[in-house]
Formats: sequence, structure tokens, C-alpha cells
Amino acid sequence: MKWFSLLLQAGLSQAAIRFACSQVSIQRLDPLVEPGQIPSAHVHQIVGGNAFNATMTGDIGEQASCTTCTYSEDFSNYWTAVMYFRHENGSYKRVPQYANAQLGYEGRDDPSIKGGMTVYYTQKDFWNNGLNETRITAFPPGFRMTVGNPGTKSISGPGAQPGLGYTCLQTILTRGNETRDFPKEPCPAGIMAIHHFPACWDGKNVDSPDHQSHMFDNTIGAFREAPPCPESHPVRVPQVAYETMWDTTVFKDMWPKDGSQPFVWSFMDSKGYGTHADYLFGWKGDSLQRVMDDNCFFHGCGSPGKQGILKTQTVEEMNKCSVKDMIEEDTEGWLDELPGYPMG
Repeated sequence: MKWFSLLLQAGLSQAAIRFACSQVSIQRLDPLVEPGQIPSAHVHQIVGGNAFNATMTGDIGEQASCTTCTYSEDFSNYWTAVMYFRHENGSYKRVPQYANAQLGYEGRDDPSIKGGMTVYYTQKDFWNNGLNETRITAFPPGFRMTVGNPGTKSISGPGAQPGLGYTCLQTILTRGNETRDFPKEPCPAGIMAIHHFPACWDGKNVDSPDHQSHMFDNTIGAFREAPPCPESHPVRVPQVAYETMWDTTVFKDMWPKDGSQPFVWSFMDSKGYGTHADYLFGWKGDSLQRVMDDNCFFHGCGSPGKQGILKTQTVEEMNKCSVKDMIEEDTEGWLDELPGYPMG
């Protein structure tokens, strides 16, 4: 642990970044939980670098040639399950995503961002970069983790994870009032799915068999600062979080007549308890550590048209990056069954 002590002596920082990543792929691949399996069990929506594949090993930051994220040095991959609308007639249709209104650069929203999600790396909380007493250590090459579990059937007890939730958007700017299950009423501006990852690392393992044990989850949710890390997982890493804006409004005239909640995750979860997310670190070189050592905050760390500690790219460049589909199956349109979950 000598290297960790040296890091603590190097000084403290107060950076936080928030940025958009447009869609890089929607298909049944999961290189963390089901490496090499084509197809994986359920459909995922993926953003980030174009090294994404059925199997991923080594330093991803050195393997990708482009990224769908605002910061051009971030070749990480971020993914979640896909949300579908279940019609009364039993058919399914993928819920489209839209860009987070909080990411308007230079005071303007940019509607041209292609779906995707918003990614956060915070040190303290959502509102300010504070004065942390512990230096934030960037993830090493090869690092990966997951949060949540598609097999979760309850939101109470020891398996509950307060960093996972939903916001029923009254407007595109609604924040707070998070629930642990799918909203039960139509939401005027859609549903925002939120995934907070743990921020305490054991300092040794870049992965673990369950993709979670090398981390300690002391997250309290709602972008609030987590308590200190335990001795078992002493290294404080950035608090990673995703926000995905699902445009459920396109189905407002199809809400079931019996009032039942019609949305499901792509693994056939209609409660929302099994929401989960995957993270595969792929920042180029020392770029993430560089920003974690800085005092910048959100757009001050760099945004299109503005210089900062991180290099950025245009929305057009983000949207050009993609990966090929490896599975020949329809994930769009009206489907008789969810991919991987045939009826009966």
C-alpha cells in the first residue's frame, strides 16, 4: 500500500465532471457478465468507445479509435439494459432515449446528441466540488465493475441499493423525488433511470468474480457524498453515475386501460427492481487522473468550444462513432417478444 500513501501525500483536489455520451450500439452483448457469448441474455444500450465487443481485455483506452463521449480521451464503455413498452396486445417496442437538458453547452441545449446517457464522475456531490479530505484515485487500466442485479426481486433488506432509482419527469428539468421502482403513472416528460456506482475500491483487484466484491458500496443516493471508505476497501475512486432519459411520452396514448404500469426492462422486469449497469474503464493515459487532480467543475473541465483540462469533441464527431452489430435480430419496431425472452 506504499503507492497509496504516496498518493495521499500528493495533495487534494475538488474536480467533478458531467458529460454526454451518444449511443454507440444497441444489441445483445455483455463482455463483463457474459464474455464471449453471442448473443448475451438481454439487450443493452451502450455508449463510449468503439472497442466494445463480446470479449474485452487489457487497456481499452489503447484499443479504441473513437468514442461517443464528449471527452475525446474517454474510451470507456458504459451500458445498461434497454427499456421497452409492453402494449396491451402483448407486443413490445423499444423506448427511445433523449439527451439530458442539463448538458446545454454555452447556455443552449443540443438536441442533436443521439440518445445515449449522461455520465458523472464526482468527488463530493452534485452541487459543488467541496473540500475532500481524501485524494481521489483514478481507476487503473483493465478496471471494471457492475452495480445492481437483474435477479433482484425486492427493494428492501440487505440487497437494496439506494444508488439505483427512477425519476418521473414532470419536465425535462425535474430532479429529485426518486423511487426504487418504475413510476406507476404516466410521466409528462418521460422516465429518468439513475445508476450510482460504489466509490470505494480494495486497491488491488481490477475485477472480481461477481464484478462487485472488489468495491464497497456505501452510496446513499441522490448525489450525496458517501461516508468514508472502510479498511477493507480503502481507496476512494471517483463516484461514477449514469442518467438515462427514456422518452416514454411517445406511448402516452397507449397506456393500458386497466392503469397497469406498461414498461419493462429488456430482461422482462416490470417492477424495475433489477435495474443494473456496467462500467469498463478506458480513459486514455492519465487523462482521468489529471482531471481528478484539478479543481475544475462540470463544464469548467472542458466543453465543446471551450478549453479545459480535458480535450473535447463536437456532437457530430460523437455521433459518427459506432460499432457493428454482431447479432442479426430485430431490437426495434413492434416485436412479438423481447429478444432473448421468447413467449411461452
